[in-house]
Amino acid sequence: MQKDHLFEYAVIRIVPRVEREEFLNVGVILYCRDLNFLQVQFLIDQQKLLNFCATLDIADLQDRLCGFEKICQGGTDGGPIGKLDMASRFRWLTAYRSTVIQTSKVHPGLCKDAGQKLTQLFSQLVL
Repeated sequence: MQKDHLFEYAVIRIVPRVEREEFLNVGVILYCRDLNFLQVQFLIDQQKLLNFCATLDIADLQDRLCGFEKICQGGTDGGPIGKLDMASRFRWLTAYRSTVIQTSKVHPGLCKDAGQKLTQLFSQLVL
């Protein structure tokens, strides 16, 4: 029988006008130390985002979210943050910030397969 592993995740949100605190969920980032897993899954629904806020720069959002992917993968493509250990990269990505792209609080859970859990959370919280 497979063992359950502790994981942590946060929801990635687009907050076009920070002062209004309105947001749309666009992705999930999941970290599991035991499984050496740090990945992000996101979806830019351009029409939905532009209906929510017509002045959003969709190309810029896409670039920034791709930056999340590069940091998760680690290495030089992720810049200085990409060179940090996996836990530090997750903490950096989920740190509180008051910008257009924000993350929820970090939530814990248990899973056997981190990739499957990421897909499940993405389906439930974003799609």
